[in-house]
Amino acid sequence: MQPETLAANGPIPTAPRRPQSRTLHGVTLTDAYAWLRADNWREVMRDPSVLDGDIRTYLEDENAYCDAYFAPHDALKTALVAEMRGRIKEDDSGVPLPDGPFAYFSRHRTGGQHPLACRRPLRDDGSLGEEVILLDGDKEAEGKAYFRLGGVQHSPDHARLAFSADEAGSELFTLRIRDVATAENLGDVIIDTTGDILWGTDNATLYYIRRDAEHRPSLVYRHLIGTDPATDALVYQEPDKGFFVSLGQTQSKAFGLIACGDHETSEVYLLDLADPQARPRLVNARSVGLRYDVEHHPGPDGTGLLILLTNADGAEDFKIVTATVNDPVKANWRDLVPHRTGRMILSQTAYRDHLVRLEREDGLPRIVLHRWSDGDEHPIAFAEEAYSLGLDGAYEFAPKALRFTYASMTTPSEVWAYEVESRERTLLKRQEVPSGHAPAAYVTRRLFATAPDGETVPVSLLYRADTPLDGSAPCLLYGYGAYGMSMPASFSTTRLSLVDRGFVYAIAHIRGGTEKGWHWYTDGKLKKKTNTFSDFIAAAEHLVKEGFTKPEGIVAHGGSAGGMLMGAIANMRPDLFKGIIAEVPFVDVLTTMLDDTLPLTPPEWPEWGNPILDAEAFATIRGYSPVDNVTAQAYPALFALAGLTDPRVTYWEPAKWVASLREKNTGTDPVLLRTNMEAGHGGAAGRFDRLEEVALSYIFALKSVGREG
Repeated sequence: MQPETLAANGPIPTAPRRPQSRTLHGVTLTDAYAWLRADNWREVMRDPSVLDGDIRTYLEDENAYCDAYFAPHDALKTALVAEMRGRIKEDDSGVPLPDGPFAYFSRHRTGGQHPLACRRPLRDDGSLGEEVILLDGDKEAEGKAYFRLGGVQHSPDHARLAFSADEAGSELFTLRIRDVATAENLGDVIIDTTGDILWGTDNATLYYIRRDAEHRPSLVYRHLIGTDPATDALVYQEPDKGFFVSLGQTQSKAFGLIACGDHETSEVYLLDLADPQARPRLVNARSVGLRYDVEHHPGPDGTGLLILLTNADGAEDFKIVTATVNDPVKANWRDLVPHRTGRMILSQTAYRDHLVRLEREDGLPRIVLHRWSDGDEHPIAFAEEAYSLGLDGAYEFAPKALRFTYASMTTPSEVWAYEVESRERTLLKRQEVPSGHAPAAYVTRRLFATAPDGETVPVSLLYRADTPLDGSAPCLLYGYGAYGMSMPASFSTTRLSLVDRGFVYAIAHIRGGTEKGWHWYTDGKLKKKTNTFSDFIAAAEHLVKEGFTKPEGIVAHGGSAGGMLMGAIANMRPDLFKGIIAEVPFVDVLTTMLDDTLPLTPPEWPEWGNPILDAEAFATIRGYSPVDNVTAQAYPALFALAGLTDPRVTYWEPAKWVASLREKNTGTDPVLLRTNMEAGHGGAAGRFDRLEEVALSYIFALKSVGREG
């Protein structure tokens, strides 16, 4: 049991043990805390007030204990929130993006928590007229404990605005339509959508997605404005419980895209947006392991080509192919940008004159422009040691200039316009830090740690130029490592609060992401998942070896699948970390993957394995699942954050984990659980409310390494 010396923080919560057992693949599993999962969890997602009383009492006791831990540091919390808020330009505005007669953008007002959707008319001389607020997020959020805007899309004729909002944190969005001229909402109210919105070109047809009983986005509907949503036509229903559905649109605006897929296979259907009765038209039938996404170029005949980014024919790091719109099956695909090992193509956009792609090589991104007329290509690249680069998108098919974003860990985010033919760059906006920021006062580095199997793991660093590199500095080491998601070396105003207090901030680009190509992802999933954990440990050890920190100075940080990483390294190497911050941590992996009624389980099997049918997958997951591997040992200080209405990592996962740690931890460092009783996976939705949660994590990190101010 956890020592009573911690009782000074208030009564230590203890979850009653109510063991439940079952046997699978010849192994008996006993879960002492299964009762923490509410039988009516689906109802709780919609209405947190219906949570079982015993469960609520336990979570509130944990929150009270957590509050007692942080209470002596209210002054530090206030200071942290103030300085992080001081780095936010409160009346910030995006760069207006042209679409015909208007330019659209979002902005925040001073003191506002939520964005405002706005537009300004475009004059003939290119100047902008007076702003019109189309949607006031702060006003929409009034009186609501939780509020987050989802999709906001104007109709092609600019007369209407469709928008969605989540008011519980459960990712069930209500879709509404507003008349721009009157600023009044129409009577159309569509509940339980994913927030995806797609307009037909008739300005009266809307496509949207609903979730099924397992919370899976799987049903595409068509709504005619002014009709009862109960009569909306079902356009597509995904039969495979392992597949999710999303909506998109080609840059040409000719086609809507119904994209279906899991973590290894995809399938796309075209919707003719000019036909309100259009039926989905399959591009290429799904084949296990084949991934593709679709763009369109009309060409001189008005029908033209589909442009597909795909891994077909062994293109591990992806290639770009073309096919005719009328017969786009795989047999007719022709290479446009061939596969090259080590150069991973991340995304593509087809404009009238150029195909623009974002790719990564040697761990760094670049933009490449391919001219349709003659195939000429040239890149947009940068010289910093580590940086983040992205395409900023456009409404128009033939924009006057390409937009991209650039940032590094020392350089605030910038929005650039790039004139393709002249190759001139124009800075449109640089992120303003009102309280001041001197990039020269900070250093960003890229190191490589050696994993146990000899692979080199990239590590991005940020620290003050005056930070001693003699091993005395504390370090916050962040990691994720799942789903092929790469962690960009981008700018963050919040992390400066740690760096300015002497921390080295590090990002471990571990396997499970795609920083070093697609193989970096596949080498960190399924039976190779443990590479993710050993890579992170190798990164921590390398930082110690190179004098950036010391074992008693490292705080590990990860969320969601990165929270599972936190649970795994806590079990594997508790001696290496002084503290661990786990946000909405996916830590009850085996139990979740054995339950196909949960929101995300079947779609997750390609990532983790199906332990129901596969004894080897069962053994692999059981070998690292954090809850199942808590043992009697001294754990570092640990801070877990959960969301009661989280459909991605259900609240009971971190609750069960903390209960198990309380039972078996032989150490004296605190184990804390804080459940946001009014939010889901993303925590607080307001931009300033979120700072309160960040401040708690930073206080925990500072306390863990003995720096409390």
